[in-house]
Amino acid sequence: MQTNQAFTILSEISGPHIARIIIESVPKPSRLRLWHITCQLKRGVPVAKIIHNKWFYGLRFYTNKYTLDPRPDTETLVDAVLQDYAGLKKFTIADIGTGTGCIICAIVKNSGATGVAIDKSRRALRVAQKNVYDLGLGDKISVQHGDFRNPQLLPANYADVIVSNPPYIAYGDKRVNDGALHDPRMALFAKHNGLAAYEQIAKNAKNWLKDDGKIYLEIGIDMAKDVKQIFNAAGWSFVKSIQDLGGITRVMVFQK
Repeated sequence: MQTNQAFTILSEISGPHIARIIIESVPKPSRLRLWHITCQLKRGVPVAKIIHNKWFYGLRFYTNKYTLDPRPDTETLVDAVLQDYAGLKKFTIADIGTGTGCIICAIVKNSGATGVAIDKSRRALRVAQKNVYDLGLGDKISVQHGDFRNPQLLPANYADVIVSNPPYIAYGDKRVNDGALHDPRMALFAKHNGLAAYEQIAKNAKNWLKDDGKIYLEIGIDMAKDVKQIFNAAGWSFVKSIQDLGGITRVMVFQK
């Protein structure tokens, strides 16, 4: 099928901007491929899931149905780490629940950090591994299978920094948009009204950090009070909270 024809059809469904993105990623779609794409768009499948890539912090990441698509809000977490550690030539970072690997890759690509990307989903880890190597970071980031519920996930005093964007949506939350429903449920939803992952991380992560280490967490809307209470109760010291571009408290920082 000619590119102009494909562009016209896709524009009618999703608008010219989205059509252009798809055409650039799939420049010569067959009629069957175009039909498949249009069906996906009509079902509300995000464009990133169709073309299998998403830009994040100026870097292009491969993504698929086994990973959470990188979100602009998460760039707030990357900014926070890079600003706080701008003066250090070397530091060690652990990304808990890495998914595509976008957080640790963006930090390592823009700093002197090295570290480990961890996820309990082996399928997600294959995505992270691909992104690590595609970005030329194979000598700086290792990929490891593991669960943050395991106290032995990392050696004691391993990291200067821990970052995590854990699942934090409560089951039954009506604010979840249709696009997010095409992400893996294990990357989105958590028990205890969305707080279960924070409870486990607060319990176990102190052992993995060096004495002056910090943990940077992405949180959901209106979760700051509860997350702070969880970490304070586990003996962490609150450092600061950071708002995203929409004015929503998106990142919380605690110290060992």
